[in-house]
Amino acid sequence: MGLTRKGLLRPLSAAVAMAATTVLVAGAAAAPVDVDPVEVAPAPGAAAPAPRADLSHHGYVSLWGDHIAIRIRSENRGPSDVTASTVRLRFSAPLAASQELPYGCLRGGKATVLCETGGLRSAGGARQTALDLTLAGSPDEVVVRLDTVWSGGARDTDRTNDVHEVLAPATGDAYAF
Repeated sequence: MGLTRKGLLRPLSAAVAMAATTVLVAGAAAAPVDVDPVEVAPAPGAAAPAPRADLSHHGYVSLWGDHIAIRIRSENRGPSDVTASTVRLRFSAPLAASQELPYGCLRGGKATVLCETGGLRSAGGARQTALDLTLAGSPDEVVVRLDTVWSGGARDTDRTNDVHEVLAPATGDAYAF
């Protein structure tokens, strides 16, 4: 299934709506980090709580001249399956105007690419995404920021393994994330 503007608007709108409902009360104590939240059964007729998943993105970035290569391995460590997810890559340097993007990827701005990972089963196989992009110039280094912007409606409580920032000097070496 291809990534469409319509498909992006719904997940991003859902993320914005969820962020808008977060309220912090002055003087309220934060819950301890090592305590799991209590699961409460929904009231009759109420929507079920969002499933939980743990999305993970790892790979490498390599930069030389005006060319940048990114390889991403996306997986879900569970406990619930994810029907679809979208990974966002933001670059500190603008991309060339003309790009050939792999199936399921689209431009999100002058220095942003969004790629769908498809469904990710809990503790199932990983999805591979390979991007070979051209930059507008030939910088000495580029910072690549990678994160999940849509997780199919699943709640990911461990964002440490799907949010990365990588500095890639123009050496042609692979820098892992």
